[in-house]
Amino acid sequence: MTESLRIHIKVNGRPESAEIAPNLMLVDFLREHLGLQGTKLACDQGACGACTVLLDGRPVTSCLTFAFAADGADLQTIEGASRDNGTLSQVQNALHDCGVPQCGFCTPGMVMMMEGFARQDPLPPGQTLETWMNANLCRCSGYQGFRRALDQLANEAGNP
Repeated sequence: MTESLRIHIKVNGRPESAEIAPNLMLVDFLREHLGLQGTKLACDQGACGACTVLLDGRPVTSCLTFAFAADGADLQTIEGASRDNGTLSQVQNALHDCGVPQCGFCTPGMVMMMEGFARQDPLPPGQTLETWMNANLCRCSGYQGFRRALDQLANEAGNP
């Protein structure tokens, strides 16, 4: 008989509770148990950033995070990135304004990384949004649109 654990977690503002296997990864919990398909599984090694979600406001790679580690936490996925009234977040608007190609694979992780970065106040010494974004791989954009969006966000925040 396989041992199971009960976790209680808030996902995109909604309380969830589930019995899970102790070895269940967070990405699998989101995709298979909750049906949240926006978080992508690509490399399955934490190297590409496609599975990035916010755990208590901080970006984590959900393919390397056990689901039980999120017990009692506040988790945000790409499905919860837009505002409550359905409009895009400031990060999503910047990506749209700058024409970032959205094949849909890396973009959820990129958005969540940028959202997490925007919530860090103050930033740890020596860290910039661009250094954070190095944790996410994109094969189709050349990163130029992402860089333009980062510049736009910095200008909006008064940090040229």
